Formats: sequence, structure tokens, C-alpha cells
Amino acid sequence: MIKNTVLDTARAVAFLSRIPLPPWLFAGYDGKLGRLVRVFPLAGLVIGALPALVFLFMLVFHADRLMAAFVALAVQTILTGALHEDGLADTADGIGGGKSREQSLIIMKDSRIGSYGAIALILSFALRASALAAVAREAPPLAAALAIPAVAALSRGAITWHWQRLPPAKSDGLAASAGSPAEPAMQIALVSAGFATAMLVWPALGLQPLVAALLGAGISTLAFTWFIRRRLGGHTGDTLGATQQICELAAFCALAMAL
Repeated sequence: MIKNTVLDTARAVAFLSRIPLPPWLFAGYDGKLGRLVRVFPLAGLVIGALPALVFLFMLVFHADRLMAAFVALAVQTILTGALHEDGLADTADGIGGGKSREQSLIIMKDSRIGSYGAIALILSFALRASALAAVAREAPPLAAALAIPAVAALSRGAITWHWQRLPPAKSDGLAASAGSPAEPAMQIALVSAGFATAMLVWPALGLQPLVAALLGAGISTLAFTWFIRRRLGGHTGDTLGATQQICELAAFCALAMAL
């Protein structure tokens, strides 16, 4: 069981990032995502590890906190290949520029970025970096750095909720071909995301910031999922990425405000 979990986590990391992994990890893998969804939070921990180390290193050597936060987010974006940021930008363009469900989906499929997408990315990076810098001002370097993998795990768990609770908005695309995760897999992902966040945040930053981060992530994910249900009628690959970004933003801001 442990071996299967490790293998599934590595495969989930490959799906959620651009981290190079050896081909033998995928021997016998059928390419289906249903089972991998349950380890998305573990993959988030792996993806968030290097940005956290970079953030910690810069803080220990007295780098400006805001600059260190931007560098950590830049490293994280490189690791993921801007996968989730692309989803946020496309979703913002589709929702902002489309007057109907059909028009929004057409805009979201366009690879070009528009004004709404550009503004969404600017605000996302600025708010996440400022919140992370605020955490670093109130907490020791190691405690502040641990917030990165904690929120990375939490936000990947949020993806599974959004994915499972909504049907595909269109018949083509990755989200439609992969189908929706099973309820048990989603529940495992949410429990593991909450557990990982608690183990990293509670000892380092305290109970109140932990509760604030969980509430911020949960409320933002529920609200965004409800909005997308009304606006598009279902999820797309882009809304999955947008869910991760919105959850990460809300969790970082909640942590900063609770310290």
C-alpha cells in the first residue's frame, strides 16, 4: 500500500507540475486520474518543498521579505509550468469577457490572454506575495516557510472538491475525458489536505492561523464552485486551476490576517 501511494504521488506530481520524473514510475500505469486524485495534497507537499526552501534560505540571510516571497512564488510557478496560473487567467477572461455560458467557454479555450486574465494574474501574485511577506514579518523564518507546502497541499485538495462536485462543462478537454473523481477519493484528499496543513501550521504558527487558513480555503472553494456552477454549469480544466489559485490566495491572506 505504501509503495502504491508513493508511486501515485509521483504520478500526481508529474500531472500537476513540470518536475522531471523517471519513466519507470509510469510502468503499468493506465493514465487514469481517478486514483491519483486522493494523493493530490501529497503532491502539493512535494511541489511546495523547493519554494519553501528558497524562501527559508532568503529569510535566513535577511533578504527583503516581499522580495523573498516573490522569488518563492516564481520558483513554484516554474515547477508547475504556470499550470494553475494559466487556468486562472483563462477563467478570468472567459467569465469577464463572455456574455453567455457558450461564449465564456469559447473564450476560455483561446490560448491568448486578455485584460481580465492579465489583471487576475497580477492581483494573484501581488496578493499572495504580500500575504506571505506579512506571515514572514510575524513568524520565524522556518515557520513562515512551512506555510508554503501547507497551503500547496490544501489548495490541491480544493481542486478535488471542485472537480468532484461539478460535472464537466463541455464534452471535450482533459476534465471531460478524465471524468469526475469518485466520492471516496475526494474525501481522502480533503482529509489528507487538512491533516498535512494542521501538522505544518499548528506547531509553527498556532491554532488560530490554522483555523483561519482552513476557513479561508474552504469558504473560497465553496463560493467559487457555487459561482462556476451558476455561470458555466460545470468544471473545466481551467476552473480546476483557478480553484487552486483562489484557494491558495485565500489561505495565505487568512494566515497573514490571523497572526
